[in-house]
Amino acid sequence: MNTNQDLTQAYWEDRYNKQETGWDIGGISPPMKFAIDQLAFQYPEQKDLSILIPGAGLGHEAIYLHQKGYTNVHVLDIAKKPLTEIALQCNDFPSHHLHCEDFFNFKKDAFDIIFEQTFFCAIPPSSREMYVLKMHKLLKPKGILTGLFFNFPLTDQGPPFGGSIEEYLDLFDPYFLINFMETAQNSIKPRAEKELFFIFENRSQKQA
Repeated sequence: MNTNQDLTQAYWEDRYNKQETGWDIGGISPPMKFAIDQLAFQYPEQKDLSILIPGAGLGHEAIYLHQKGYTNVHVLDIAKKPLTEIALQCNDFPSHHLHCEDFFNFKKDAFDIIFEQTFFCAIPPSSREMYVLKMHKLLKPKGILTGLFFNFPLTDQGPPFGGSIEEYLDLFDPYFLINFMETAQNSIKPRAEKELFFIFENRSQKQA
């Protein structure tokens, strides 16, 4: 198992340099594409929504949002390599929206939406409560956290680290309204039945 100390910037840079990026499927995943496509219906003509994608990797979701006309999309990753690749692939993506920083140290005005794609599973399980608190702080009241969690037994071998619906409910319910969480119906074949699509709404304050 990788410890908190092991999962450093150097660790992730090394993974990219060695092209050990098994989490990357070469494009946007079908569930995430579906979620982004729904924005046009949920927030018609609101192309200036503030959106964050943490641990974004090669940023397929960010590039797709940018191509759809969203102007306030921010990408956060602890490694420089994927941010450089995003800039090369999408040369009109705003450079000041590419943030090379540790998620837990990131400070920015609150966002309307945060997309979660393979980031939660990449942090040590011991940091999960910190993740929830950070998301709570990064989102506006009633802001939306949405995306995919893995649904397989938690293991000491990772990343990726697993999890279950029960664990996610326990972690997030004090800070978020659980609007939706079910097995994704349009996952790629290797991840079928292993992904949970969710929509959480940020509570304005922690509930007792």
